[in-house]
Amino acid sequence: MKWRKSTRAALGLVLCVVGFVLARAVSYRETAVMIGAGGCLLVTDVIDQGNDDVRGYVVLFHGLAANKKIMAYLARGFAGQNLRVFVPDLPGHGRTPGPFSFERAESCADALVGELSARRAIDPQRTMLAGHSMGGAIAIRVAARVRVSGVIAISPAPMRAAHGVPGDMLPYTNPPPLPPHTLAISAALEPLGIRELTRDLITGDAGGTGKYLLMPGATHVSVLFDKRVVNASQEWTAETLHFPAELNAPSYAPLVGSLAGLAGILLLAGPFVRETVTMQGTATASARVAADDVKAESSASIVIPLYRALLEVAAVSLLAVVILRFWNPLSFLRLYNGSYFASFLLILGVGLLLIHHKSVRSQFPTKINILLLAFVAGWLLHLLVTGWLDLTFTEAWLIWARWARVPFVFVAALAYLLAEELLLGPITARRKRARLLLAFALRLIAFLVLVFGIFALHSGAILLILLAVYLALFFVFQRMGMDIVRQQTDSPIAAAVFGAILLAGFCLVIFPVT
Repeated sequence: MKWRKSTRAALGLVLCVVGFVLARAVSYRETAVMIGAGGCLLVTDVIDQGNDDVRGYVVLFHGLAANKKIMAYLARGFAGQNLRVFVPDLPGHGRTPGPFSFERAESCADALVGELSARRAIDPQRTMLAGHSMGGAIAIRVAARVRVSGVIAISPAPMRAAHGVPGDMLPYTNPPPLPPHTLAISAALEPLGIRELTRDLITGDAGGTGKYLLMPGATHVSVLFDKRVVNASQEWTAETLHFPAELNAPSYAPLVGSLAGLAGILLLAGPFVRETVTMQGTATASARVAADDVKAESSASIVIPLYRALLEVAAVSLLAVVILRFWNPLSFLRLYNGSYFASFLLILGVGLLLIHHKSVRSQFPTKINILLLAFVAGWLLHLLVTGWLDLTFTEAWLIWARWARVPFVFVAALAYLLAEELLLGPITARRKRARLLLAFALRLIAFLVLVFGIFALHSGAILLILLAVYLALFFVFQRMGMDIVRQQTDSPIAAAVFGAILLAGFCLVIFPVT
């Protein structure tokens, strides 16, 4: 058993070191600057080959809940053509402070292009506007007002109600005439009719200078890292700016390095959490006695039948979305769709705990030292993962405006996760895999009710659907970590505290500040 632990630790460390080397292997000059424009202070990356004599310029806009760093692969593709690329964090995203709204994001993007032109940092006649999702729609809308050479819109956000997209989900309405020389790219696996609406942009092009491309097998997010998308963008840019096309997609080494390092961290996370919450070799006698007391008390826990747990989550989730239709208790958090999600967790958690109020006290005994160890483990793991992602892949480190919201999202997450621990029962009641599947089923039911609220009750929380895959991946790893804490401490509260820290941190990384 010891050799397995040693091998796992060694492999994790090797992946972290190799990942760091690969992630930092960038051959372009990348400089971060702050640009004031139209009352907006946009933190912007400037990426080029280090030459002053460039062929042209690209202003690249990210999508909703994204940031400039996640656009690096596309940006380096343009830089590989000896273009100078400006990639801003739009308001409420990444390093740029809020507030965010779709209208403000567009006006700030418009002002940025004007400011860069006024400073002669770009030449509009040698400039392409490009963007993904929300940024693709912004690129089209800005180019309709500011005369630039061309546009590349990758999976642009819909701007009119059609193909099953209701009007209340549109980030922008009244789409402008398509700017000249617009390339529209969509993925074959787009959600919510985005693919059809992107194609309609070109079929309705009165000027006839646009082009539409469909990327088979790609998703709404994977197009950001698709070599075919980079090559198509390079070819279109070369044709529009009239220079020889050189199709050379950037290396995947930084992306591979980031994922390798993350895999290394996850390999080390299990032993790290176990050691932190138990503090083997350093735990005091009182801590060990406390843990024994908790185990003795929780062994008498009652296991809630599977069907009842599923029905209760479904019923209370439905009640939560109905309440949220009229009142959002955490609206003051001002997180785009994040306030809604946090309120949903809070109402759902409180509702489930009230149903089982007679069992709550006996189900959740614990000692303060166990809670502190779980708290420390959660925060250290959160900081480790977000620090690595911020260093290599995406801007995940929380700025002050987000840190200030952590306590409120933590409480909301804690309410639900306490209730989930109650429904799952003692760690010995079910096999590890069955426990994980049940937890995932409970969350899937809650998510499906959220989707019902989006389409039937018009909650507007569309970002939850766009992030569904990433929420699912996060839930799996979070739940595995919570089960480790529960197994080591036999404390439902400790497991819930650990998980709530991770969930609060995740929410405050992805939801824009409004």
